[in-house]
Amino acid sequence: MAGVDMDPEVARRLFEEGATLVLLGVPQGTELGIDYKSWQVGPRFRGVKMIPPGLHFLHYSSSNPAHIGGETGPKTGLFLTLKPRDILLANWDPKEEDLNFSASEDEEEVSRVRANLQDLDPFLGPYPYDVMRKWVSLTDRLTQDVAARLQPLSGRVCAFCDVVPELQLTHTKDREESNLPKNDVACQSMKEGLDRLPLMKQREGTELRFSSIPRQTYPPGATPAQITQCSLDLSYALKTLLEENHKLQPLDVLGELQFSFVVFVIGNVYEGFEHWKRLLAVLCRAEEAMRSHRDLFLGLIAVLYHQLGEIPPDFFVDIVSQDNFLTSTLQDFFQFSMGPGVDATLRKRAEKFKAHLTKKFHWNFDADLEDCAPVVVELPEGSGEISVPL
Repeated sequence: MAGVDMDPEVARRLFEEGATLVLLGVPQGTELGIDYKSWQVGPRFRGVKMIPPGLHFLHYSSSNPAHIGGETGPKTGLFLTLKPRDILLANWDPKEEDLNFSASEDEEEVSRVRANLQDLDPFLGPYPYDVMRKWVSLTDRLTQDVAARLQPLSGRVCAFCDVVPELQLTHTKDREESNLPKNDVACQSMKEGLDRLPLMKQREGTELRFSSIPRQTYPPGATPAQITQCSLDLSYALKTLLEENHKLQPLDVLGELQFSFVVFVIGNVYEGFEHWKRLLAVLCRAEEAMRSHRDLFLGLIAVLYHQLGEIPPDFFVDIVSQDNFLTSTLQDFFQFSMGPGVDATLRKRAEKFKAHLTKKFHWNFDADLEDCAPVVVELPEGSGEISVPL
């Protein structure tokens, strides 16, 4: 873990007031990080010091020794809320390849560590203050309560799902009495082979607990005209989402957007990206809500500004530009922000954001949507004409 250049007085104050993670027994070569930075653990590593108070994301991936391949396992992460001078103590569990924080509940053990913190100091890496501003900009709307509500009951955010069979058939007799295909003859096709595999489900307690995106975007008893309108303007869907999941604090939906982004970009959880995409679609296509929720949409612009400024360069090519969803979604957002009744400050902020994205990514948000309609292509004489979708 590299050192951080800072004023000695500042470093002393941070050492005294910052929180400390004491992580014992983490195998050498493990990839471990906090917030937006990670390292490979060395032989002297015992934890991280000088951590600023607030919400943090600790993440790690176990690694095999070089002589047996050196492969890195899937990433595991957890959100921690730390107070000034907090000490969290964890021991590495080699069987589970995970950190066990139960020692933090032993007040006597924590007091002993606190008393010997000065001796432990040479083995503690400093918090990476060079990325602190970046981390804060990506999580300024994400509160401890929202993070606790969204992360799995297990407390661990895992890059790969922990799955178990839907039917626990531990004995041969159980399988014989079930209606599952028998495995005593060779498969005749790929489909037959897939049919023989047990149905799997995610282990209880390991699921991310995202807000449910309403499948029905229109109110009960809606007329055909209202159904059409509600499919173009997702304000009713947004209202339903907020009432069911963020009734007391509607702006917490921005914290959920940040949570989704963090668990994808830092935690490598693809489900986070999918939820980020669905949330973004509802927010950006809520035309009527844009006129009555000024602060929500001003906040959305700020959140997206920082998120789109921090993603890897190839991210757009590989994922974000998939189906052109981001440019088309934002095109709707910018179009609605120019509509009648929209707050002047919101309108101006949207115009600036649009100009920023156009300059940075060379996206054209003013392209006519009708450009995607079929066009008539002239063929050689005698061949007639054909309508070709471009």
